[in-house]
Formats: sequence, C-alpha cells, structure tokens
Amino acid sequence: MDPHLLRTYVTVARLASFSEAARELGYTQSAVSQHIAALEADLALPLLSRRPVAPTPAGERLLEHAGALLLRLDAARADLDRFAAAPRATLSVAASPLALHARTLDALPAIGVTLRALPRERVPAAVAAGEADAGLVDGIAAPSDPLRLPDVAPLAASGVAEEPLAVVLPVSHPLAGRSGLRLDDLVDARWLDAPAAGLPLDQLRGVHGGPAGRGFRTALRYEGTDTRTLAALAAAGHGLALLPAPVAADVPGATAVPLVAPRLVHRTELLLLAGSRTEPVGPVAEFIRRLKS
Repeated sequence: MDPHLLRTYVTVARLASFSEAARELGYTQSAVSQHIAALEADLALPLLSRRPVAPTPAGERLLEHAGALLLRLDAARADLDRFAAAPRATLSVAASPLALHARTLDALPAIGVTLRALPRERVPAAVAAGEADAGLVDGIAAPSDPLRLPDVAPLAASGVAEEPLAVVLPVSHPLAGRSGLRLDDLVDARWLDAPAAGLPLDQLRGVHGGPAGRGFRTALRYEGTDTRTLAALAAAGHGLALLPAPVAADVPGATAVPLVAPRLVHRTELLLLAGSRTEPVGPVAEFIRRLKS
C-alpha cells in the first residue's frame, strides 16, 4: 500500500472534498482523483462515495488503520533524520495544558524555546512525528503508576511530577464543607467536561470502574484550554471539576475539597523518541537534566 496514496485518501476523507484536499496537499484535483482511484484499484474495494464525498464501510475500516500507519512512518523518518541532523540550538516542547506547572515551566531553558499547548492526545503524536523535541503529557494515575499512552511510536516516558487531586465546587455546594471526597460520592453529580483544560470525564469513569456509561454526567462541555475559565465555571455552579490541588486552590467563589478515594494523583510525564543511539544534547539535554534534578 503506497503511503502517498494513503495520505491523500485520509485527507480527502477528513475534508470530505477532493478540491479541498488538493489545495491542502498541493496537488491538482485530477491528481487527487488519480491517487484515490489507484488506491481503490490496489485494494479492489471502493473507499469513497462521490456525492457526497464520504467513506464507504471499507473506507471507514481503512481509516481505523491509516492514522497509526502514517504516524509510524512519520516517526521512523523523524528518528532517522536525527542521525544526519546537526545538534539543535533550540528546543521545541509540546505540552498538554495541565502539564504546564511550576516544575515543568522552571525546567525550560531561558532562551531558544518554542512551547506548543496541544490537546492531551496529540502530544505523543507530535513527539513521534518529530514536530517537537520533547513532550509533556498529564493524566490521572495511581501513585507511581505510569500513564496509559497511545501506542503511536516507540516513545520513552518518564514521570516528572505527581500532585494530589481536588474537586472544585461552589462555596454554596452541599459537599463544600467536607474534609475529603470519594469518587463514589460524586457519581451522580453534574460535571464539567473539559478534555483540553481539565481531566476528561472518560478518565474518571475509567478509574471509578463502574458500569460502562454510568455516572459523571456532563452538565456543560468546555472546549477551550484555559484552566482558569474551567475553574470559574465550576465556581459559578455549572458543574464540578477535578483538578490538580495547586490549580484548584484559591479559585474565587469556589472551594477545593481533596479527593481521598480511590488513591489517585495527577501525573506529568516527559516524552522523548526512544531507540536512538545518540544521547540528547544542547537545550534538550538541559531541559531533561533540569526536569529530573
């Protein structure tokens, strides 16, 4: 299967347009049509309906494989490019918003840094594809347990910080006076779903271990990345939010009650491409040293 044809197919399927895909890829529309026809001939299956442009059932199945296949190819190229590349004098870091806290920010070199805030699930892909020299990703875990990361490429992950968790509630909430809260107390509560700015509700459902789809109902979905806005929404009574305790503290109009059961922490990990025969040098090495010191 030709990866160039596969990349064209993924772009057409994502944009639902041959002309838009041609514009994004820098091809003519005729070339895009030829790519799709060649891929369909190779697989002996129709992959796209034309009016409207949409994946067929076989095309949908191919899309399930295509993203991982293309990312693996990008990761392989990025890994091999490091053998020929000169040592870099700059550092590019991709990070999920809650992975940016005092410890990780203090470790950044003073100059020559590009910091990109990305959705949590995109950070490993950015490191794998060589779009970032290093990644910082966060999530919920049991103390000292590693995060469950997508298998996008050979990545080396190491923990750099663990913080306690707290539930952010309005000061008038019936549970605001508790000294601690259990997830069992909060299954039927109304929650803020903020996958980029906070800790996704599907992670809460996963660690709670209750029946699939049970509890942790979404009252409001926030699609921004500003954690302060998320905390303000919780203070205004639009739903509960689970945040690292340092972030949850001192929110005007809200109180932060520690999560005491199950035993969970907010964990931050450093991601690097694994398997290289060369050690990190320059700003990358300095960043790693400062993170781990």
